[in-house]
Amino acid sequence: MQVIARVHNQFKEKFALPRQAGLTEGLVSTVVFEREFRVKEALRGLEGYSHIWLIWGFHDNKREGWSPTVRPPRLGGNKRMGVFATRSPYRPNPIGLSCVELLEIRETKDQGTVLVVAGADMMDGTPVYDIKPYLPFADSIPHARAGFAGEHEKDGLQVECRQELLSVFSAEEQKSLLSLLSQDPRPHYQQDPDRLYGFSFQGREVRFRVREKVLTVEQVEE
Repeated sequence: MQVIARVHNQFKEKFALPRQAGLTEGLVSTVVFEREFRVKEALRGLEGYSHIWLIWGFHDNKREGWSPTVRPPRLGGNKRMGVFATRSPYRPNPIGLSCVELLEIRETKDQGTVLVVAGADMMDGTPVYDIKPYLPFADSIPHARAGFAGEHEKDGLQVECRQELLSVFSAEEQKSLLSLLSQDPRPHYQQDPDRLYGFSFQGREVRFRVREKVLTVEQVEE
């Protein structure tokens, strides 16, 4: 397979990445095509769709080989499940599949036609292997079972953050940040209430602590 495009956004590291696509809709990414695939005709008709599938690669994996069982974060990292019953990045073929909202097909001077999407759960630089339209009449199955993942779908944190810390962000950025924090960006196996966690968001370092089910933002710095 060939890399046809790469995702560009603010997430330079895996920490605090949304756990699934679509959970934090306000986070915007750009899909930039590789030079040989910057052919406008290849996107003809895509403007009629509100959502698209991105088929991509876990390019930042450091582990060699694969294991038939993994420790899903949803289960606290202390219980093993079969790799094919999870969305773990450590797979025989490290391929990801994400449904994202197509906000805009934009013409640029230096990068050709790019796709502006919302809700991506990928790092900056993630390679994209294919793009397909999302078909609600075929791809949406409301009565589908979610296995062990569904047992934790309503898990979340209460977020507390002083307004003076939030004020450095735009209204839309504030909404995205609070949504991201409410999903608990910590690795599930880290539960130290005294530990100060941090990650980069819109060019600033956001630092927080979590005690029980309350996440408190303590610092926002350049």
